[in-house]
Amino acid sequence: MIPEVFVDGQSMIHAIHPRIKVIFALLYSVAVALSNSFPVLWASLCVSVLLVGIARLEAKEVLKRLGVLIGFLFLIWLIVPLTYPGETVFSLGFLSFSRPGLLLSAQISLKSITILLSLMVLLATMSIATLGHALGDLGVPDKLVYLLLITYRYVFVIEQEYQRLVRAMKIRGFKPGTNIHSYRSYAYLAGMLIVNAWARADRVSQAMKCRGFTGRFHTLWQAPSNPKNRIFTLMMSLVIILIVTLELWTQIKP
Repeated sequence: MIPEVFVDGQSMIHAIHPRIKVIFALLYSVAVALSNSFPVLWASLCVSVLLVGIARLEAKEVLKRLGVLIGFLFLIWLIVPLTYPGETVFSLGFLSFSRPGLLLSAQISLKSITILLSLMVLLATMSIATLGHALGDLGVPDKLVYLLLITYRYVFVIEQEYQRLVRAMKIRGFKPGTNIHSYRSYAYLAGMLIVNAWARADRVSQAMKCRGFTGRFHTLWQAPSNPKNRIFTLMMSLVIILIVTLELWTQIKP
């Protein structure tokens, strides 16, 4: 299963009610995504880094997840400045880097890193099950919540079934190549995986009905009241208001 490395912790962030974290994860991400001013984006990045420190997330794990994003951002810096029209800043042979393209790449990079850090702090510090119940409490349709929870649970079962089928092919001497036999074998593999997943889904559905499932998951866990919830709510509300206010001020300033 996907390791939930940030779930266990004793920080202030871990103690915040899940619904509050989901709400501010959405509001903060939207506020950052709609900002274009570099002072606002740099300030937002500092806030996200501060949240990471408050949550006491392991730096190695944070950097590991940022590494995936940085690989994508590298492609942005490689493509956008070369294709975006505008004033040329410098050229390397026949390659011309435009100023608007560089500015756009910088904005995308700052927004992406800021939002990813905030989501690691606000969403990754609770389990998928807790996140699902929080979304349900916030009015997200039950079918979407159940789809999230069941997909998270059984995608690993399907992955195990795939590994079993691959091992069976290797035991029978299958060696992949660029030939009709290999293509046909992979088609059979995909077909068997779909058939087995369908059969497993049917068995799971019958088992849930036998256990009295009526279309709703119930939980006995309730998030305890915590005075830190009010402090966090006030703090994040002020941060979002400041971000929006500063962005509007930079837009109307002559």
